[in-house]
Amino acid sequence: MCDDLGLCYQFLDEIVSDLGMEKQSPPSIFRSDAVRFPDKAGLSGWAPLIESSVVIHTLSPKNYISIDVYCCKCFSLEVAKNVCRKFFAPKKIDEQYIERGMDYYKTDTNYHTMTVKKGSVKAPEVTINKKEPQLASSR
Repeated sequence: MCDDLGLCYQFLDEIVSDLGMEKQSPPSIFRSDAVRFPDKAGLSGWAPLIESSVVIHTLSPKNYISIDVYCCKCFSLEVAKNVCRKFFAPKKIDEQYIERGMDYYKTDTNYHTMTVKKGSVKAPEVTINKKEPQLASSR
């Protein structure tokens, strides 16, 4: 299943609309050269989104699929997992959720500055100045 180019393309095409996102262009999928890279044989695909991207990587020798939904827009984790189950019927899902785009709706995203001064023989001196972010008003 993880070596099925059409299935992986259809997955990338459908998960975008199922999650309520917008594609910037049709998905792109590439097959790794199994002769040159036998341990990396598989597919890599990408659906560029207005909201960020959905990426899939497969490793055919291990029957392994890695999917990354990188998005600054809120979406349903359950819908994402259900779409993965529908297409690939995995025996196991190892999921990690990292909240991205935390500063997306803030009016001031320049609230961290870092200054690095080279020292003579010692390690560089690093100063981090933090400024509290301002949330956009909900008018």
